[in-house]
Parts: sequence; C-alpha cells; structure tokens
Amino acid sequence: MPQPAPATSAAHPVLAEVVRNGFVEGLHRGSLVLLAADGSVELALGDVTSPVFPRSSNKPMQAAGVLRAGLDLVGERLALAAASHSGEAFHRGLVRTMLDEHGLSPQDLRCPPALPLDQQEQEAYLAAGGRRDRVAMNCSGKHTAMLAAAARRNWPLDSYLDPEHPLQQLIRTVVEEAAGEPVAAVGTDGCGAPLMAVSLTGLARAFRSFVLAAPGTPERRVADAMRAHPEYVAGTRRHDTWLMRGIPGTLSKVGAEAVQGLALPDGRALALKIDDGGARALGPVLARALALTGVTAPVLNRVGRMPVLGGGDEVGQVRAVFRTR
Repeated sequence: MPQPAPATSAAHPVLAEVVRNGFVEGLHRGSLVLLAADGSVELALGDVTSPVFPRSSNKPMQAAGVLRAGLDLVGERLALAAASHSGEAFHRGLVRTMLDEHGLSPQDLRCPPALPLDQQEQEAYLAAGGRRDRVAMNCSGKHTAMLAAAARRNWPLDSYLDPEHPLQQLIRTVVEEAAGEPVAAVGTDGCGAPLMAVSLTGLARAFRSFVLAAPGTPERRVADAMRAHPEYVAGTRRHDTWLMRGIPGTLSKVGAEAVQGLALPDGRALALKIDDGGARALGPVLARALALTGVTAPVLNRVGRMPVLGGGDEVGQVRAVFRTR
C-alpha cells in the first residue's frame, strides 16, 4: 500500500531565504524540533511528528546494530561504520583495510560505484585516473561493517541489504528503541540499504539517547567513536566534522535531502529537514537552531555561512529567518 503523502511544504514555515544583491530570490521551508536537556520539546516548527526518511542521519543506529550483532569495532573503524565519508584517501584506505581484516573484498559490497563525495577530493581522484568505485562511495564504511557483522554471525552475505535479513531486523529494533516510536515505513536508501522512517522528534530522541547512554553500551560506543574521530564520520571539509570538533561532546550526523540530527552532551537535541532537500539551507538553519539552545561557539559562524555567488564573487547569502514565536 502506498504511504500517505507528507504535509505540503506550504504548511511548513520558511526556515531560510536566499538573498542575491539584496533581493530575496528563493525560500526554503521545512520543519525543526529542539529538545531540552530533560527530553521535553522546547521548540517545534512545521510538522515534527509525521514520519520522514532520515537518510544517513540513521547511520548511528545502523552502526549500533552491527555492534549488537557481535561485531567488535572501535575507534576510527566504528566511526567509519557510521559515516557518510567524503571519499578522501584515508577513508578509502581504511575501508579496504577493514574488508581485508574480515576476509571480504570490494566486490562483496552492494553499494553502487561512485566518485568521492567531496568536490575537491573528487577532482584530485579523477586527475589521478580514479574511476567510479564501490569503496569510494560515501556509504562504503557502513556496508563493510554490515557485511562483517553478517559474516560474524554466519548470516547470508549476498542478501545483507534485504529488509528481512536478520541484521536489518536487528537494526530496526535499534531504531525503534532509540526513537521511542515504531518505524513507520521502510524504503531503499541511495546506497541500497533499508531506510527506516521515523518522525523528526523521534530522530532527535535517538541522538539524545546515544549521548546519554551508559558507557560501554553499543549506543554510547558509537557516539564516543564518532565524536572522537569526526573526520572519519564526514571529512576534513564537512560541517559534521567542524561541529564535533568545535563543540566538544556534540554528536552530529547529516542526511541526504537536507536532514540533520544532533545532540549536545547534556541531552539537548535537535532534528530538522528542509522540505526541498536544499542542502545549502542546512548550515544556516542548523547554526541558528544551535544558537537558540545557547551554544555560542565560533564554529557556528563557519557552519552557518553559505554565500551566494555571482560571477565568482559573493553577492549574497543563504540566511536563516525562522522565528520562535
């Protein structure tokens, strides 16, 4: 049965506007939820209770699932299991190392061949003769971990992306427990893995649960690895990395179609989605949302800056404009 359509974007507030030479040429609508340290909803804009596909913002839960399956990953390897990596050389190198460590090969991966996600890295990769490759795909660390977990349990490898596979069923349990709500729909993510829908409020709860989980639990192990090694979660030129470096104890994970989940170490958390998938609005909206929680770190200026160019020069900006009342 087809799923019900989400609320129309016109019902959601404008979160950001695109300004060129002083003229507003575009608007980005969306939804945003902020949770207080005690888990209560402090601010809700738009629709924060209907299900959305969190895309790669679900990766911390997927990584916790492979730990629950018995795969013992630590450090950079665990961070890479939760990554949408940029495809930089150190990312590709560790994916290949992990495949070797578990008796796997790039041919076992079921993510599609791709070029590095980071534009600067992509140009260098192509100049060096690189071609589309499964290892370079931004989800290759997650897929390697999923394969290794399946091998560890003697579960089928060729069907590890089937929603009915034991590993994917275990991941679904993690998602539902962390979000505090049932998965509303299951789709297929861009990388081919099952994609599980929850509300933005559920996504914020999930991130909050990871930073507050007891030390040594799969959820806390994932949060700690991501926060200790953010370059492996994202890359050297990505806002998740900047945030986790610039605001100690922060857990941050972006998802495609302009989704973001984030939690601060005291339990404050947020989740947001830009309706049209416009990633250019994500940084400005995220920076303003964090400022509303009381964060004053300089990194907010870096994350929130999104220039609009004309003829190669800056002629405007994408700026957050949502109000709290």
